[in-house]
Amino acid sequence: MSEVRHEAVTTAPREKLFAYVDDYKNVPEYMLGVTSFEPTTDVVQGKGSVFAAALKVGPKELKSTVECTEWVENELIKLESVKGFGANTEWAFRDGDEPGTTVLSVVFDFTLPGGLAGKVLGGLIGPFADQAIKHIESKIRTAVEA
Repeated sequence: MSEVRHEAVTTAPREKLFAYVDDYKNVPEYMLGVTSFEPTTDVVQGKGSVFAAALKVGPKELKSTVECTEWVENELIKLESVKGFGANTEWAFRDGDEPGTTVLSVVFDFTLPGGLAGKVLGGLIGPFADQAIKHIESKIRTAVEA
């Protein structure tokens, strides 16, 4: 299992930042490489909601089904892979030290397959993850600080 952590401070109110990240329709906009993120249940928000996701990493398209396993409004969203590519995401939101700021902490952890496929994918994921973090922060910041 590999893990990528990132923290950013924004000038957006916590409620606005949380609402943007929490809306599944925004995921392909801010998550680099995500080509689709669609609900597979009638529940489209919060604990128990399930989504089918497709992620393009280089020439490979990875598919995953993720379930929201923890959800606390304006504080936490945790998505865990239940099928396909093993990728989990945790978004945490808290007030910043400076008045009017919000701290967004995100953790991505993923499990690569074994063998040659895992080695090839591992070579793609490292550089992709660094680029993805910069893209995510930029897109979210633009959307919520405007």
